[in-house]
Amino acid sequence: MATNEATVQWLGKRQEFDYADGVAGYVMVGIRLIVGYWFLHAGWGKLVAGEPFDAAGYLQHAETPIAPLFELVAGTPWLLEFTNVMIPLGEFCIGLGLIVGALVRLAAFFGGVLMVLFYLGNADWANGYVNGDLLGLLMFVLVGVFAAGRLLGIDAYLEKTEFVRQRPWLGYLLG
Repeated sequence: MATNEATVQWLGKRQEFDYADGVAGYVMVGIRLIVGYWFLHAGWGKLVAGEPFDAAGYLQHAETPIAPLFELVAGTPWLLEFTNVMIPLGEFCIGLGLIVGALVRLAAFFGGVLMVLFYLGNADWANGYVNGDLLGLLMFVLVGVFAAGRLLGIDAYLEKTEFVRQRPWLGYLLG
């Protein structure tokens, strides 16, 4: 198996390391697809459920460090309605973007934002601070940092278009 060398700047020091060439790409695509399916499935389930998604009860009774934010959202009708639409729609769109590899960094950013809110909102840390929400956040960070959309994703094609090449800032959304 071929290996590649990489160099990172870590705490002010250059660090070189080897990584498996072919395996790294497969792992990133796998992570992207699994996280994409996870969010697509979660959003789709809420969108097609028999009753409309309603976060009010959860937001009003959550014992969390961000309870004041949740109470504000639950007590403001337009914010609550916005939340009730955007959670399922956002989960679905984030998942779809990851699965097809389109706007992956943008999807990973918003997925990470949701995972921070879920992590703090589900702050049952009786068994420690590491839980599924924190690991989900880590997966979004990996997908975004390593530009997983460039591997078997639509972003690889989008980045080659003249439109994107003339607007380098779009690279922050793609990849």
